[in-house]
Amino acid sequence: MGRHKLDMRVTALVNDTVGTLAGGRYWNEDVMVAVILGTGSNACYVERADAIPKWRGVLPKSGSTVINMEWGSFWSSHLPRTPVDDTLDADSLNPGDQGFEKLISGMYLGDIVRRILLKMAEEAALFGNTVPSNLFIPFILRTPDVSAMHADESADLKEVTRVLRVVFKTQASLRVRKIVVDVCDTVAGRAARLVAAGVVGILKKIGRDTVGNIDMARLKNNLAGKGRKTVVAMDGGLYEHYPKFRTYLNDTAVELLGKEAAEQVAVELSKDGSGIGAALLAASHSQYSSD
Repeated sequence: MGRHKLDMRVTALVNDTVGTLAGGRYWNEDVMVAVILGTGSNACYVERADAIPKWRGVLPKSGSTVINMEWGSFWSSHLPRTPVDDTLDADSLNPGDQGFEKLISGMYLGDIVRRILLKMAEEAALFGNTVPSNLFIPFILRTPDVSAMHADESADLKEVTRVLRVVFKTQASLRVRKIVVDVCDTVAGRAARLVAAGVVGILKKIGRDTVGNIDMARLKNNLAGKGRKTVVAMDGGLYEHYPKFRTYLNDTAVELLGKEAAEQVAVELSKDGSGIGAALLAASHSQYSSD
């Protein structure tokens, strides 16, 4: 900025997840959680400052702060990792890192599907006696291709035929094309359910996972009136452009929360919210900068 002689000052450094939360809360104070679901994935949420064991010093006047989770690097032995996930991780640029992200994000879902199809082609001759050579190319199948095949409801699965022809340079019978759709459904369904579990885990942490807890949270924060919801702001192409993924995520959240509590939680698309939120944070902080 100095070299270009720009009269600018950096007042805030904000990642896209916190930006999405800030942008959402500017319009709606009920936004408590933000999740990025795109090429990568992350989440953040509003937490009571007195609930943070690591906090040092004077608590903020608002009594709350934002926790940036970096949940893409979360890992647990309870997560449903398979041999396919193990090989994807081993072949990645960052083996052993971003374990949760490699199960759920748009960067990896297409290649998980490719690896499963390759295994089926090698071990069960899914595409005949010869394995299509393009099946060996990492990341040649993109998540938008998976979404397109998953959404194909034509009688002869024309979109699946097109993707297999264009991406893998192969043809397949209708029976095999149906298997391909089933693989897409399994991979996307697992990812969406894991994201929903993560979101519900956050809601549980901040006491917004049951009807009684949600009502108490409103009272503590002086939120009056019935019908107020806890809002989860979602941004990213995976959530926005993959309809079945979005449906599975929302359905799983209802399943985990229960219907009554789920009625008081709203998952909403916050398109381009991160840039708006970052600008708002910079603007709000600029009043504290000295000339």
